[in-house]
Amino acid sequence: MILLSLLLAGGVAQVAAQVRPAPTPTPARPTATPMPTAARPAAPQTQTPAADTPVPQSRVALIDTSMFADDKKGIFRFIDAVKAAQAPYAAQNQELVNLQSRINALIEDIRKLRATPQPDQRAIQAKQEEGTRLQQDLNTKKQRFDEDYGKRYLEVTAPISEQIGKAMDQYARERGITMTLDLGKLLPAILTALPAVDVTDAFIADFNRKNPRTGTPPRP
Repeated sequence: MILLSLLLAGGVAQVAAQVRPAPTPTPARPTATPMPTAARPAAPQTQTPAADTPVPQSRVALIDTSMFADDKKGIFRFIDAVKAAQAPYAAQNQELVNLQSRINALIEDIRKLRATPQPDQRAIQAKQEEGTRLQQDLNTKKQRFDEDYGKRYLEVTAPISEQIGKAMDQYARERGITMTLDLGKLLPAILTALPAVDVTDAFIADFNRKNPRTGTPPRP
């Protein structure tokens, strides 16, 4: 998918473009229904915890969910689901890429024209107008693409995402893990961590072993 902006400032057109794969969704898990506020018992006000109250043992693990979609090291079934979602929209995505390339070419042409001793203002204006038209066309098509593909992506990946979430819960229970954090989302906040705390590769290997591919992987 393509993210870009076309800025026309001071007669100079600028474009920022980036092709990105669809984001890896956080594995879905069933959530507990919270107790209504009125039904919650009030905490005792006059009692204090005993000094010898044991602290529950805890074990924290890290899993980088962004690795689930890695072609070589990821979860095979999730990778196949993503490719299956992308396949019907390959032509639309290529059209967006082509539009982006045309805009980039116009930007370069304008830069070259403005770098000449006597810039041709009419030529520059004509290319700016063409760039604006292409930008509007790209915005319209990209919006439609994002809506159609986004809906299809969620439909195709939701079942495997939910399966992964349940597998993560089971994986944690079997190994005494009391909390699992998503390394991909918390990386800037983690200052130190032992290598053994990161169970990404181990979990992926365990999931792939228990849930092997069914059939030939789809082409992207």
